[in-house]
Amino acid sequence: MFDLDLKSRKPIYEQLVEHIKMMIIQKVLEPDEQLPSVRNLAQDLTINPNTIQKAYRELERDGYTYSVPGKGSFVNDMNETINKERIQMLTEDLERIIKELIYLEISPGELKEMIDKAALKVGGNDIDDRLGGDK
Repeated sequence: MFDLDLKSRKPIYEQLVEHIKMMIIQKVLEPDEQLPSVRNLAQDLTINPNTIQKAYRELERDGYTYSVPGKGSFVNDMNETINKERIQMLTEDLERIIKELIYLEISPGELKEMIDKAALKVGGNDIDDRLGGDK
């Protein structure tokens, strides 16, 4: 279920968070679907349960999951959860990254190609189609 690179410099919990987020975004994990228990996932992946717990806490903090005491962690319905604060934070991060890429002489056309490629990976069409614009 999860491909973790134990030799990567990226912490295991961050890899797990990214993988679960992508599964939610790509609708592999449906709203209200229960995530594996911390104990079971730790056994399956042969990693420390505290690592799983840290990843689950971060997913909940970011609004991707919610927990029910005594029951476990569940996928949040992102249509209801997408909050303005999270969008604002991501927009600010994106703007900072775009400015840095432009400074590094990446053209607006190359930026658009990057956005289109990302949109296709998430299961959408190119960005013009999603925004109703012309190519």
